Amino acid sequence: MADSPTRQRWRSADIESLERATLQAVAPEALEVMPGWLLPMDSGTVGRAHSAVPLSHEAPDPAIAPTIAKRYSGRGFRPVFRLPELPAFHGMHRALQRLGFSRFQPTLTQTARVADLLAGPDAPAGELEPTPDAAWMAMFLGEGLDPVDGASRARSLGRAHDTLFASLRENGQTLACGAASFGHGWLGVHGMRTAAAHRGRGLAGGLLRTMAQQAQQRGIDRVFLQVDASNAPALALYARLGFTTAWTYAYWRKPRSTGV
Repeated sequence: MADSPTRQRWRSADIESLERATLQAVAPEALEVMPGWLLPMDSGTVGRAHSAVPLSHEAPDPAIAPTIAKRYSGRGFRPVFRLPELPAFHGMHRALQRLGFSRFQPTLTQTARVADLLAGPDAPAGELEPTPDAAWMAMFLGEGLDPVDGASRARSLGRAHDTLFASLRENGQTLACGAASFGHGWLGVHGMRTAAAHRGRGLAGGLLRTMAQQAQQRGIDRVFLQVDASNAPALALYARLGFTTAWTYAYWRKPRSTGV
């Protein structure tokens, strides 16, 4: 039996496929490539769409940090790095600190098997559409989400290739939503929202099972998501559905007052 992706030693090929799948889903305005790195560039608020990310977890040469930063600033973007919280990156972390960068927003990359989602508890089924309708947008941009950030995230998802928008409705009312991306051998889960009055009913699990059914039809057996390390309710839900943390990353950027 193959090892679960949450327990296996992460190969560079798997890391690269997951990071490419991530950027396929958040669709930056521009993307540059350097050996071993992806440099997405975007004027919006989605961190993954505007932060340099390594394609493996081998120790990078810290000397690459100013080179990457100049690639961003040369095109008018603020340099940001998205780096794993792993010993191999400690040298890179120290190099960025010397350049005036600071660490922000620890985030968990979590993975599971599509089969885990299909085997979950019974839950209402959702619907998948190629574009978000008005009710999906209203749910996604609703309570608890900054409107500027929400609009930026919606634009990013709307530019994405091979993404379906999931809704769970009752009596004509959208109670939960999310987005499912399919690419590079992964189902990616993004933008999950549930109406506050209907949390705890398993609606998010129903959406995830609906996404998993589509992934299975496409021959995809792995699923990933990224979740803020402080989001305890989401982490508890994902743990119940079989997700475990593959690695943690954080963003590195300079305070606005220091420039780039």
